[in-house]
Amino acid sequence: MAASRPSRYPPDRGCERLSVEAYIIDAVRTAGGKRDGALKDWHPVAMGAAVLDALVARTGIDPAAIDDVIAGCVSQVGEQSFHVARNLVLASSLPDSVPAVTIDRQCGSSQQSIHFAAQAVMSGTQDMVIAAGVESMTRVPMGTPVVLPMQAGIGTGPWPPSILKRYGVSDFSQFRGAEMMAAKYGLSRDDLDCFALDSHRKAASATQAGAFDAEIVPLAVNGHDHRNDEGIRYDASLEGLGGLRTLSPEGVITAGNASQICDGASGVLVANERAVKEHGLTPLARIDHLTVTAGDPVIMLEEPIPATRRALQRAGRSLDDIDLYEVNEAFASVPLAWLRQFDADPARLNVHGGAIALGHPLGASGAKLMATLVHALRRHGKRFGLQTMCEGGGIANVTIVEALH
Repeated sequence: MAASRPSRYPPDRGCERLSVEAYIIDAVRTAGGKRDGALKDWHPVAMGAAVLDALVARTGIDPAAIDDVIAGCVSQVGEQSFHVARNLVLASSLPDSVPAVTIDRQCGSSQQSIHFAAQAVMSGTQDMVIAAGVESMTRVPMGTPVVLPMQAGIGTGPWPPSILKRYGVSDFSQFRGAEMMAAKYGLSRDDLDCFALDSHRKAASATQAGAFDAEIVPLAVNGHDHRNDEGIRYDASLEGLGGLRTLSPEGVITAGNASQICDGASGVLVANERAVKEHGLTPLARIDHLTVTAGDPVIMLEEPIPATRRALQRAGRSLDDIDLYEVNEAFASVPLAWLRQFDADPARLNVHGGAIALGHPLGASGAKLMATLVHALRRHGKRFGLQTMCEGGGIANVTIVEALH
């Protein structure tokens, strides 16, 4: 009879020691790479593994003590197929005893990774979990999982006739949703272009001031460290943005007031109080609240508004309690509508710029925004931050965090 394998866990890991808090120990991201830009030769698995290694190196934790890796990825095909989260572990310094799981909640995938990690450590069933995300939109172009089977003559797409009939559409389009948002909330082309220009200016200023230094994991490119986000247009102007063609003839959405295609990876180490004490860790922030909601899949991108309302209500807070907001700039119409609905302070929104300037690497964006939010709170001496993402299918995540200075 084979000998039993020794347990990785201490014998006193019992229910009487459950934790009710989840802490962010560190949060990092790669600098964003433009399509066919600096990161085009980086395999997405190698890129994501570099983030895992950075979290281990920066915190000094024993990698074998990590209970799980939860990684978000949207286009799970080609180099991002065959369980990309597990491959991140195998390509990293983590031992192969660390499990992993890949999830897809569209643009909010790695924000949901943070939620799942927090729920795991708060329950006490796990103590330390890495929530991560990766997307190489150069090497695995957006839409590839839908297009490849159809090109091979297999199937007709992700939506059966019953869904299309139910919602009276021929397909579901985020571009259409962005236009619907602009129309519903009375947003003009000038409104969107001014917001886009502001995103570039804030990102440029943050870069020049070194605001991203604490969160960026450098990747080697042609013998040099890639540290700066490639998408920032330092010479952006309203005239230049105004000269771009709209995506639809009568619309207001252009490539200039929408998020940029981007290559990148991100990661957040989440731990409970037991792990913080046992490993002598110093948290950057405490996770205060988690919410996810769903609504209309046609307009789709509007869901951060009701999701934020629900999050604040359940957290027992008002927006006045929140010092900084990160609302993903999938399209300028999304954060602008969010601002108007809450009569929120624009000076607190995406203070270091957003996806219009910095890029939106789909499955990596949730943890990427969290890295920026947590470090921005600490840099500016602020306490509470709120992050929300619009997601395909009409879903939205909201995370509230409290910086620990």
